[in-house]
Amino acid sequence: MVLVAALVLASCGAETAMKKGDKFFALGEYYDAATQYKKAYSQTSAKEKPLRGQRAMKMAECYRRINYTQKAIAAYNNAVRYKQADTTALLHLAQLQLKNGSYKDAEKTFLTLADSLHFRVDNHRPASTPHNANNRVGASSKLSALHSKLLVGLESARMAPQWKAEAEYSGYTVKKQELFNSRRAEYSPMLAGDDANQLFFSSTRNQAKGDELSGITGTKNADIFFSQKDDKGKWSKPEPIDSELNTEEDEGACTFSPDGKTMYLTICKTDPSYPRYARIATSARSDASWGKATELVVTRDTLSTFAHPAVSPDGQWLYFVTDMPGGLGGYDIWRAEMSSHGVISIENLGEPINTPGNEMFPTFRPNGDLYFSSDGHPGFGGLDIYFIENEALNTTNDEPATTPEPRAATNAQLLNHPGWPLNSAGDDFGMTFEGLHNRGYFSSNRGDARGWDHIYSFEKHEVVQTVKGWVYEKDGYELPEGLVYMVGNDGTNKKISVRGDGSFEEEIKPGVSYVFLGTCKGFLNHKEELRVEPVLESEEYVLQFPLASITAPVLIDNIFYDFDKATLRPESQEALDNLIALLNENPNVTIELSAHTDARGSDQYNERLSQRRAESVVNYLIEHGIAADRLSPVGYGEKKPKVIRKKLTEKYPWLKADDVLTEEFINALEDEEQREECHQLNRRTEFIVLRTTYGMFDAEGKVKEQPAKPQKEETQQPQEDLW
Repeated sequence: MVLVAALVLASCGAETAMKKGDKFFALGEYYDAATQYKKAYSQTSAKEKPLRGQRAMKMAECYRRINYTQKAIAAYNNAVRYKQADTTALLHLAQLQLKNGSYKDAEKTFLTLADSLHFRVDNHRPASTPHNANNRVGASSKLSALHSKLLVGLESARMAPQWKAEAEYSGYTVKKQELFNSRRAEYSPMLAGDDANQLFFSSTRNQAKGDELSGITGTKNADIFFSQKDDKGKWSKPEPIDSELNTEEDEGACTFSPDGKTMYLTICKTDPSYPRYARIATSARSDASWGKATELVVTRDTLSTFAHPAVSPDGQWLYFVTDMPGGLGGYDIWRAEMSSHGVISIENLGEPINTPGNEMFPTFRPNGDLYFSSDGHPGFGGLDIYFIENEALNTTNDEPATTPEPRAATNAQLLNHPGWPLNSAGDDFGMTFEGLHNRGYFSSNRGDARGWDHIYSFEKHEVVQTVKGWVYEKDGYELPEGLVYMVGNDGTNKKISVRGDGSFEEEIKPGVSYVFLGTCKGFLNHKEELRVEPVLESEEYVLQFPLASITAPVLIDNIFYDFDKATLRPESQEALDNLIALLNENPNVTIELSAHTDARGSDQYNERLSQRRAESVVNYLIEHGIAADRLSPVGYGEKKPKVIRKKLTEKYPWLKADDVLTEEFINALEDEEQREECHQLNRRTEFIVLRTTYGMFDAEGKVKEQPAKPQKEETQQPQEDLW
């Protein structure tokens, strides 16, 4: 009697646990659901085999969704043992065995699945390497999603050991970064800052906000953390972003606009009554602080997930992940054309990127190559990293769609698989790159029995030639609003927005002649030319773009005259030739060329001397091809003492911005050396722009017609396009 009562009580307890588990499962709280299903399973008699198998199946589904791989495999095996596993369960079991690195077991399960489907896999020959394994995906795309996943998985199980054995050819070095990692999960690192000296990532560590544990994962909800690199290259201990950005809800997988002023991230709000769907949000930076996240409406679909944002290097497109209708299956990568008013249109990237499986975590290398993770292409198991080069990506997207319909690329071999050890049997995803080099950070749950992700560094040796330049005001600071036009005789034609410190960085090719034009509103243009030859090691070439103001006097450094004379000394030639180049680069400009003296000597003498010196400079310019009517020589003598600009105070810290070096100011200085330095600052040659329309109008005041450009061969990019 007691035994019967105990069995009845156990049965009631199991049913109660199942009802709770089902409720949690419907809300997406898989960790809490798994706890209840496990309780129900343990309270179910071994004699009730079908019921134990059904409850093992529910447990397995939860463990699979929260990355408890080994527990999920054990639960699926119980479902198989009790003959309750359907074809979907067999597929999931085989995929988890792949993810666990159990390739023989996975192959056996895939073959069992094929038999149950009466599907002959012998007719589908596997590829020999992961680099052309994508042919299998292209060939099988017309099959059902289940058959396609079966073929991809079987090929992976059979070929992964061989691909891993060829790891020496991948060239990647991978290291776990203990400084960034904790006893919980860290994922989706993202480098930021003008010198990639900030690292942002998401983590469920104990420092995250809130006290409650997530019913989805059993850990805290993720917050965004960051680390700062100092001048010596040492990273600081990660800290949570201390602003309204982080909340007690989930924040993760962040990325940044090209100008670094906007953060895009994934958020997941809590609702005790309804399933929670991830959404994309934005946060604006004010000084060094990030504001509260605001949802970005991609579509009006409220029943689909939108996550993992990535911004194209030109800032025109927002790439993201969704399971919305119109995809190829699972999660697909889509992109949205962006404007200042929000989303204009969206489109599915289609094949070969998307598959019936899951494609997630898109990210861009600065050269435009798109990296993403997928379990729908042949690989080592779990999510593997793949990439498509910039040129190939533009080929697949050369005609933007106006409706969210999947499009097929013509060549499945456009995809690349970086191989081992960048990829592993676990989930590998969330790449971020340090500049143009093939190095940076990513996340992976390889080797973690709990399935928690951690941050790893990667580096692949490549010979990369880059140019780094700075656009700044001559005698002043950086110009973050500047633009640089880059033209090469190989057809390169780019408009580059500089970063917050006025810098830019671009990859260049050996044997190509480049012209760079630095520009900014309110300033004259500056041109640089560059041609490099092949090298054996990566090399960076540095260019400077000091732009002359249109509204303020511009100092001409290193102009020297004989004592008490107007004769130009030979060492002045370089500065004068640079001025000639500037005037040639800006042919519609006229200038006033002025010479100034210190206050010592009579006013009349100083004025006559400075006038002769200004005329000497103008004569040199005329002799070297500058039209006389573009130049106005003026000698001011001591009438216009130097006005100190802020930049100059860095060299002369005893001066302040806007100080005027009058005779009274100088005589009030106690230090004799400082007085002499002020006199030297007053003795200067400058120019100021008078007009920017020289030669643009005819005698009647009408704009002159520009001569037609001569026809060029199609293989050569006309440099006139630059201007």
